Amino acid sequence: MKRFAITNCGPILTMAGAQIRAGRRMSDLGAVDGGSILIENGLITEITNAQPDCEQIDAGGRTVTPGLIDSHTHAVFAGSRANEYEMRARGDSYQDIAAAGGGILSTVKSVREADEDGLWKQSLKHAQWMLDTGTTTAEIKSGYGLTLEDELKMLRVIRDLGSETPLDTHATLLAAHAVPPEFKRDKDGWMQTICEEIIPAARELIEAVDIFIEQGYFDANDARQLAEAAKKHGLALRMHVDQLTNSGGAKLAAELRAVSADHLEQTTGDGVRELRRYGVFPVLLPGSVYALGLSRYPNARLMIDEGLPVVLATDFNPGSSPTPSLQMVMSFACTHMAMTPAEALTACTANPAALLGIADHAGRIEPGMQADLVIWDTDDYRDIPYYFGVNHAHTVIKKGRVL
Repeated sequence: MKRFAITNCGPILTMAGAQIRAGRRMSDLGAVDGGSILIENGLITEITNAQPDCEQIDAGGRTVTPGLIDSHTHAVFAGSRANEYEMRARGDSYQDIAAAGGGILSTVKSVREADEDGLWKQSLKHAQWMLDTGTTTAEIKSGYGLTLEDELKMLRVIRDLGSETPLDTHATLLAAHAVPPEFKRDKDGWMQTICEEIIPAARELIEAVDIFIEQGYFDANDARQLAEAAKKHGLALRMHVDQLTNSGGAKLAAELRAVSADHLEQTTGDGVRELRRYGVFPVLLPGSVYALGLSRYPNARLMIDEGLPVVLATDFNPGSSPTPSLQMVMSFACTHMAMTPAEALTACTANPAALLGIADHAGRIEPGMQADLVIWDTDDYRDIPYYFGVNHAHTVIKKGRVL
């Protein structure tokens, strides 16, 4: 692979130093005031003020950051739920729509009806949207198949997106997303199927398992059962908790030593302190609050002040957060969650890299790191969340390849 340099950089926000940035350290962007970034064989080799003797890309004084990392998405799906978007505009709640047969099970129907090629083609478009807006790595969950065959179909598409597009993908099994119609009166039977059949069959395709803890979906006993299965197979545990109601989900995630607790809109101080005590990453998803027309956002300020390494993600999905843009999520976080632009950027780069276990090669701009970079069309990184609704990504580079 060729050797080249990004020259005439404006601020280079390296995120150099600690892999996990908590509390006040979330504001430390490791800023370097200009210079050049040398890249060879897909890796960063040097940040220098010297004039490089190689092919050059002129950044034109623009800001350079690590590629964005989206650590919670449902980006592989079929069909659309634009009809539910219209229903919410008319006053129906998320719960009303689900009770009427919509919601998650609506997308399950579409995924089951789609063949693997059709699912791949729609998901390929989603991956391109993410890359276009500066996301170079994404975690993607299953959970819209809810049969062994259809969950594996989704996981193969996630794998193929990672091997056949520039987007690095990390797969999570979310078979405990909803109870499928076939198990409507037998949730325990579905949990047994997940733990004894689906996880072993999916083991080579996934890095983690996840569960949606919410009234009408899954509860603490289900989570404990899933945690045991995850441990048996050497998989990380992630959990959707405290999204619509405060069921003590944050404390449960801490008790089960989950790697992350995601959503947390309803979590209060006790739950936040338990997450800190056991080193659980809080993954905040303000896009779903916005898209559902709700008003209670996660208390990011409390979490940062308590010393937690906050992570932001899109929750990109067809129902409750149909956005692939971490730029928009950063704007929501700054406007509605009292996060600063610096904290928001850290929550989309260094911290999610640590969460996904890839901090040794992603999330920072340092020699030896993978050359995943974004040149932003501004000399002030605060413009990224400030001018919301604009795609500020000027040039996206993945593993040293200019996309």
